[in-house]
Amino acid sequence: MPSGAPAPKRRERLTREIVLAAALRLVDAEGLEALTMRRLGKVLDRDAMALYRYAPNRAALLDGISEMVLQELVIEPVDVDWQSQLRKVAHGFRHLALAHPHVVPLLVTRPLSTPLGLRPLGTLRPLEQILALLIHAGFTPESALHIYRAYYGYIYGHILNELQEHIVDPEENEAILRLGLHRLPPKEFPQLRNLASVLADYDGAEELDQGITILLAGLEERLRPGTAP
Repeated sequence: MPSGAPAPKRRERLTREIVLAAALRLVDAEGLEALTMRRLGKVLDRDAMALYRYAPNRAALLDGISEMVLQELVIEPVDVDWQSQLRKVAHGFRHLALAHPHVVPLLVTRPLSTPLGLRPLGTLRPLEQILALLIHAGFTPESALHIYRAYYGYIYGHILNELQEHIVDPEENEAILRLGLHRLPPKEFPQLRNLASVLADYDGAEELDQGITILLAGLEERLRPGTAP
């Protein structure tokens, strides 16, 4: 190398975290279909075969992405104000979903195809923490599990409904929402027509909060002495 010539720039040494972070950026930008070992290798300027050291297959990449996103979800399992904590977690999950909309199917539907004990540990921690929070609040372990299922079932449904506008076609969806309902036959759909303005002014955060309020009111009732489980 000639004297005074700049030394060749060394490539960053890969780690599992770097590989997963690049995979997440790729999915955020182009969707789950874009994620392949070959494409990820190009993003990282590496041969695709070198990536198998950090993820044995595409399924492992998807699991790693799920864990990475869920690490951002803050849950305090010993919070004495369990209702406030459940509300915060719900809004926290919504923020994650809006930040990573293409990852939502991994968080909502992918676990259904994997037995509970075989799922990545990072995807099970929110379950463990919510159960601990509810048991600490006074619910029995069995009740805590039922509550968790209802709680996350509501959150998942809300998120999928809200994200439909963002992922499918937001401009067309807005037009349908604002104008289409007014074209419905009045005698067949009186309730929907009356709610047209409310539906058009849909606020995802507010709608989520309303549902959580309803859910928490029922849970508080279950904790009262003498209330049947």
